[in-house]
Amino acid sequence: MHDDLPGARLIGTRIESDWQAGRGIGTLSMFCTNSQYLLPIVNGPAMTLPTLDDPFYYLNNFHTVLDWIGARYRDLLSADERAFIDDFSALPQASRALLVRMIMRKGTLFRASKLNYAEIGPMPEAVLPLIDAGWVDAEPELSLEQLFALSTKAEIMTALMPAPAPSDRALKKADLLETLKPMYDEARRFDAWFADSGDGVYELTLMAMCDRFRLMFFGNLRQDWTEFVLADLGIYRYERVEFSAASRAFQQRADIDAYLHLHRCRERFEAGEPLIELLDAVPAAFDDNPWLEARRAKLLFQLGQHCERSGELASALTLYADCTHPGARIRRLRVLERSGRFDAALALAREVERSPESDAETQHLQRILPRLHRKLGLPGLPRQQPAAVERIDLRLSRPTGPISVEGAVRKHLDEPHAPVHYVENALINSLFGLLCWEAIFAPLPGAFFHPFHSGPADLSRPDFYRRRAALFDACLARLDTHDYQTVIRDIFMAKQGIQSPFVHWGIVDEDLLEQALACFPREHLKLWFARLLWDIKANRAGLPDLIQFCPEKKTYRMIEVKGPGDRLQDNQLRWLDFCAEHGMPVTVCYVQWARATEDSST
Repeated sequence: MHDDLPGARLIGTRIESDWQAGRGIGTLSMFCTNSQYLLPIVNGPAMTLPTLDDPFYYLNNFHTVLDWIGARYRDLLSADERAFIDDFSALPQASRALLVRMIMRKGTLFRASKLNYAEIGPMPEAVLPLIDAGWVDAEPELSLEQLFALSTKAEIMTALMPAPAPSDRALKKADLLETLKPMYDEARRFDAWFADSGDGVYELTLMAMCDRFRLMFFGNLRQDWTEFVLADLGIYRYERVEFSAASRAFQQRADIDAYLHLHRCRERFEAGEPLIELLDAVPAAFDDNPWLEARRAKLLFQLGQHCERSGELASALTLYADCTHPGARIRRLRVLERSGRFDAALALAREVERSPESDAETQHLQRILPRLHRKLGLPGLPRQQPAAVERIDLRLSRPTGPISVEGAVRKHLDEPHAPVHYVENALINSLFGLLCWEAIFAPLPGAFFHPFHSGPADLSRPDFYRRRAALFDACLARLDTHDYQTVIRDIFMAKQGIQSPFVHWGIVDEDLLEQALACFPREHLKLWFARLLWDIKANRAGLPDLIQFCPEKKTYRMIEVKGPGDRLQDNQLRWLDFCAEHGMPVTVCYVQWARATEDSST
């Protein structure tokens, strides 16, 4: 996404500037290098941030992260972790830089010949303090698989097959590994594998500690160390949120251990470990930690789906019954039905009917209940009739170039007095995000724990609204007065470009915003926003593709576009039903492509 930035090229998730090619063009780093806490690029006075012109930008960033963790999590750190943070700063700069280079690279094993960095200087001198500290092993024993990962096919052929047969030379590297496995089943040091190579291998021994630091800083393991440098020339900006001790991602050491344990369980599952072994490792429910319990529930849901696909229906039922992840009750209901346990399925269906967790669950239930009634010989249920939605059919000339079907319909329907915009989910979400900015970025415990959140960490949790109910209610109450338009305009100007999980700055400009404020009734805004809060994860998507405004009449209509062979998705059906039920002007436009001899017509 940054390929077009001047003076920069994208490598993985990191930007390397042309400084490395000697051009002296740097890009902004994410972190400042002073001894204070990390500060993002925010609205307000200009800040002096390090650029990649500083060859030790990555080391400065790492120091800042250690300062952040040391200040905020000192009470949760082990003695070894505290010692590392204290001892790291005492090392020579070259040694510190080399260690960080290794930490930020993939894996834990590195060829000595590949650790050449101009700013560090001679690697043998830089690595010695790391070896003395026990953070790097200079003589690790390597399995054949590890050797293959570090070596070329030619090196392996020369060292391990000095006289290969012609058929061996034609082998792919993976096939060569399988051929050599029976002959080399013991681990050896690199110089024992490759005698007189003049090279070596170093192993980073503190990766587990670094992963723990990464988890404590980000609150997740999705982001790796390479993401610490985000050279975006100031394009990405983040809301400034106050932090308190209660804002930490983790409040006790046991929570960190539990998170890492769940992460390892997921890795074992993805690696294909037998389910019976994995189930024994899944911990009991975290009754006092909703965040960890949500992660545990998601793992149980994935395990249940695996059992369901594998035909292990009894195990799937057990997993779903112990799972609070959204959708688990419906999956359990389907498994009961699939198992022929129709009475139990009907009992669970009645429970769901009394207290549905979401509109999606209700929608699925409406499809399942009639089947259960038929299978149990019960009276039929009245068919649920969807709300009436206007339909239009268009036959258009197939567009040339990259124009989508939505773009073709937009162009066809657009008029000077009734402009059509392709907004999909962007507009209504943005209006919600602007009006409720204060509630969304409220500094609640567990919501923000580092300065680079684009939104609260608990956004997709079921209790997101409940924890902020009073704040959101106050925001929505503005819709009962004329204040809401002023608030939306003010936030639009004041927060321009700051990352938000709802506001789409690249789509919603001032002209579109003014048309929306003029044409959307406040009653409709309140209904849409309340529905978003009812189930943010599901309801942020599925809104109609196009919006047509009639500024003179102060009216609008929403238009969902379906091209040839396309059909309405479940979340789209739910939004259409909701809008039609509340008298909102919504239309579904079905498009067919005209033959070359036909004209476009309505």
